[in-house]
Amino acid sequence: MEALERYEPLIDDFDTFLSACERPLPSVVRVNTIKTDPDTARAALEADGIDVEPCAWHPGLYRLDTQPGANWPYYHGWLHGQEEVSVVPAAVLDPDPDDRVWDACAAPGSKTTQLSALMDDRGLLVATDNNLGRISALRSNAERLGVTNVAITREDARNHSLKPWELKQYDAALVDVPCSCEGTIRKNPDTLDEWSLEHVKGIAGSQKGILRRAVQTVREGGSVVYSTCTFAPEENEAVLDHVLAEEPCRLAEFELPLDYVPGVTEFEGKTFDESVRKAKRIYPHHNDTGGFFCAKLEVEG
Repeated sequence: MEALERYEPLIDDFDTFLSACERPLPSVVRVNTIKTDPDTARAALEADGIDVEPCAWHPGLYRLDTQPGANWPYYHGWLHGQEEVSVVPAAVLDPDPDDRVWDACAAPGSKTTQLSALMDDRGLLVATDNNLGRISALRSNAERLGVTNVAITREDARNHSLKPWELKQYDAALVDVPCSCEGTIRKNPDTLDEWSLEHVKGIAGSQKGILRRAVQTVREGGSVVYSTCTFAPEENEAVLDHVLAEEPCRLAEFELPLDYVPGVTEFEGKTFDESVRKAKRIYPHHNDTGGFFCAKLEVEG
């Protein structure tokens, strides 16, 4: 937990935060509405002897008393194991069924398949990743969940363009970037074993490039959601600050039915654009979840 001590100035009740980070994460599934509905899925789980606890803020999320994949509704594609806060970015983006959407860092596909369900498996959903092994998992999850509106590309998201001669081709983009994963410590207790500030600062460069590319490929008035599962301002507010200065976009307000705190405008001597307060930081002790960061940008002309 030593790596997390740098965030004590940012977090109220820091001892409670640390205690939450040491507890195991609840087991959560998302109902796949391409194949079923929440009530039918819940009835199937309970008929199989599984205790189901609805997540109050989202009608399609259930906490289980068993592993997510250890039941027949999962195998039939009715459910997908997904950390509770992992559902936030796609829900914030909330694309329309006939939109053209880019999922910039898609594998292994939890958010991709959630986006498809929100789109009623219509429109066009382009899912990009640069890791072949992770793409295999993305394909497998998409097939199990019955997703048909997805096109998968293997490439560096910083260079992405569905049509190389045409930018501004998407209505929306989801940018859930690779990060230092500090917020996943409840699921992966060894997350911080190899943590270093050098890694945090290094990966922030890639995050800036991916988010810039997303803004470049989304039409004027379209939305880009940026998210990470880390607490580091270098990977969160600093990335937003950089892209706001480099690309025609602004941060937008959005509602979130979870407890959170606003983005920070200063950390360790660095200051960020005041508008980053519109971003939302979710800490493990807020909602008994993992840690998360989410922001919504609107593309300007």
